Amino acid sequence: MRSRPPIKGRGIFSGTGLIVVGLAATLAALVFPVWSYADRQGVGQVNTLSARTVTTPYGPLSAQDRDFIGKVRLAGLWELPAGELAERKGTTGAVRTAGRHLVDGHTSLDAHVRTVAAQLGVRLANEPNQQQREWLGTLRAAQGQEFDRDFAGILRLAHGRVFSLVAQVRAGTQNSLVRDLADDANATVLDHIKILEATGYVDFGALSRDLAASPSPVPTPPAVDPGAAVPVAPSPTASYSPPPATAGPVPRPAGS
Repeated sequence: MRSRPPIKGRGIFSGTGLIVVGLAATLAALVFPVWSYADRQGVGQVNTLSARTVTTPYGPLSAQDRDFIGKVRLAGLWELPAGELAERKGTTGAVRTAGRHLVDGHTSLDAHVRTVAAQLGVRLANEPNQQQREWLGTLRAAQGQEFDRDFAGILRLAHGRVFSLVAQVRAGTQNSLVRDLADDANATVLDHIKILEATGYVDFGALSRDLAASPSPVPTPPAVDPGAAVPVAPSPTASYSPPPATAGPVPRPAGS
């Protein structure tokens, strides 16, 4: 019996097929890890932050770091005058004491943030934003016990919103100056939270509802026109030591 002649090209196609399969497998092995990593939660955010991060002698400075520095400055621009109002208009010693804590705390913290901003080349706002101006307007118009309640309620809400932001920045920043600023801000904000609560005017039920309804910790600082920005001379960094809380029970407002 005569053997069948071999089919021309079978060996060539077979070898080519193996090569194609091998290349496809290699490509899949390379692509799959990239695809699966990009699909993980938070990776897009990290890449976005990295794209906006700049190098400084004190470590990388991220967009979140710069935003935090701006918000610390904004806080002082309205909370310090709010504290001065409380020192003058508060009807109880506890409210006036809270006002003094705000003035002392933000005087020190504002000096710190201006020094950090100068060292890192971050431009700062020179006046409060719209929401903060409205809060100050409310406090200027209020009198008597209405002022006490508005002061404690508005300032406690604002400090509650920023408290979690400070912790987030402190936990993740790679910049040593921002870490120090976050430490200072954390101590100052916590002191203010406690002293505002000690006035007896904080409505914790309303506070909880307002905090839950706020998607953002604090308003984003407005963009500052570099041509209109007022240069601020760096101030020496000072650490704030809050005065001791008033001894004895805190008087409760009438009707509470």
